[in-house]
Amino acid sequence: MADDKSKRDSRDRNRVSVEEDYEVRYLAEKAAITAQQVRDLIKQNGNNRGTLERGAKNSKAR
Repeated sequence: MADDKSKRDSRDRNRVSVEEDYEVRYLAEKAAITAQQVRDLIKQNGNNRGTLERGAKNSKAR
């Protein structure tokens, strides 16, 4: 089920939902990695956006 876009608060911005393709695609494009790499990072590190962005930079640097 899709997010209810009319109900937003700051907690939603701090998380990346693996079920929402647009959130995964956005992070993948922003970090220049694949969507599958984003999903793998979420499995390994949880869905905190800051942690995922740092992990994406590290995986890109390798």
